[in-house]
Amino acid sequence: MAGGAADEVVMDSGEKRLNELGYKQELRREMTLFKTLAISFSTMTLFTGITPLYGSSLQYAGPASLVWGWVVVSFFTWFVGIAMAEICSSFPYWSGFAICSNDHWFPVFLGCSFGRSSLGSVGILVLCLAGGHRPYCRNWHTGIRRISGTAEHNSAMHRHQQGGGYLTPRWLFLVMYIGLTLIWAVLNTFALEVIAVLDMISMWWQVVGGTVIVVMLPLVAKTTQPASYVFTHFEKAPNVTGISSSAYAVVLSFLVSQYSLYGYDAAAHLTEETKGADRNGPIAILSSIGIISVFGWAYILALTFSIQDFSYLYDTSNETAGTFVPAQILYDAFHGRYGNSTGAIVLLVVIWGSFFFGGLSITTSAARVVYALSRDRGVPFSSVWRRIHPRHKVPSNAVWLCAAVCALLGLPILRINVVFTAITSVCTIGWVGGYAVPIFARMVMREEDFRPGPFYLRRASRPVCLVAFLWICYTCSVFLLPTSYPIKTDTFNYAPVALGVCLGLIMLWWVVDARKWFKGPVRNIDEHKDNGKV
Repeated sequence: MAGGAADEVVMDSGEKRLNELGYKQELRREMTLFKTLAISFSTMTLFTGITPLYGSSLQYAGPASLVWGWVVVSFFTWFVGIAMAEICSSFPYWSGFAICSNDHWFPVFLGCSFGRSSLGSVGILVLCLAGGHRPYCRNWHTGIRRISGTAEHNSAMHRHQQGGGYLTPRWLFLVMYIGLTLIWAVLNTFALEVIAVLDMISMWWQVVGGTVIVVMLPLVAKTTQPASYVFTHFEKAPNVTGISSSAYAVVLSFLVSQYSLYGYDAAAHLTEETKGADRNGPIAILSSIGIISVFGWAYILALTFSIQDFSYLYDTSNETAGTFVPAQILYDAFHGRYGNSTGAIVLLVVIWGSFFFGGLSITTSAARVVYALSRDRGVPFSSVWRRIHPRHKVPSNAVWLCAAVCALLGLPILRINVVFTAITSVCTIGWVGGYAVPIFARMVMREEDFRPGPFYLRRASRPVCLVAFLWICYTCSVFLLPTSYPIKTDTFNYAPVALGVCLGLIMLWWVVDARKWFKGPVRNIDEHKDNGKV
């Protein structure tokens, strides 16, 4: 009795709750609050969402809609984050929650969670790799541009020069895509401590680098836009986008914010590896949202205030071929002040560095979701994907599964633009939509069945969950809308078709096979024995 009592005192609170749910500790629990926050923040990434979509969102309805759109989306994101923080505090084993009370949750949960872990990670990784890729542009291009040096030098160095910008050929982009995917997979097979150190570097890289960009860019720009332009100017571009409705244009201008403000659930995926996960998990989730909300808005303001010539940003003869607006703003500011673009290149290195760190963190998060689902035998060949590396104590097989899926789904870039764009859109919907399942389950479950953790909303839980759930539904719906008119074969948003195919295959698998053998969470510990209960 004495020994058992002593063991219970020293047992980590997160591990104790994990045992109560019927699972033994398998991963190494050594993550501190700061390390978990670093990975969560790195998964969101300050620049990955804003930079690629800034130009298209600015063009839909002008600066005011873009600037205030970030504020609106941030406001509703807090509801989602708070709801998830409460769930994370109570259920440190994240994937088991949505299905623990009712096996019928499985088809929906598997569709959202596995899609979010594999396909969802691809969508973010694509933007991390492409840099300036816009999911809804008419002609899909990569975001790697050469904006320094003389015209003669650029012409000699690159055969793919178009106007003032260099467009990376498809084969080269695919090589970069697969190469970085492999690098992220290799790094994620090492001990989580290695990833945590890199993510701490990532956090400081983005915070310090973001501060430098936010402060320096408006100071370097020879002229800045007045506050009335940034905060009140509304301007549509129906001749370019084909959208004449003001309300519709505003909805689409919010896409950059909706795409950027998610990924904070990475802290929940790492709860089995986090010390005091019932407290530190919620703190990491909410802290990530707070930091990215402030820095993201500051970054948008810095870019918008520093615009020199709005029409030149989209000119196909400019230094970025009219397809990478943030880079063009940087170029105009430094070239206008100093006559060269060296400073712009330095700041772009900061932005592109965040893409690399973001992809690394997303791979970490995705692998944990695959591992958690595999431990419940919720995916095919679960016995393979749930294996833990004997030395590093990480789900290395799950890491390589995610990397393989990413590589395979990158192959369409060689030939088909619209299919690849649809995959990216579906990934976004899958990732964000995955939040809805545990939030909805928390909202409808009986209060006496919910065991609260240290972070508990009490009576506010259901209203918060309701707002969060409705906002998620709205966000997913927006990403299914057409983004340019007239609708043609090469401008159609194929996301609804791709999403229907993905969900249809999952439901078919459930009806034909999975429902016969999946019986809910697979507990691997005797709760009564390990907790000394009768």
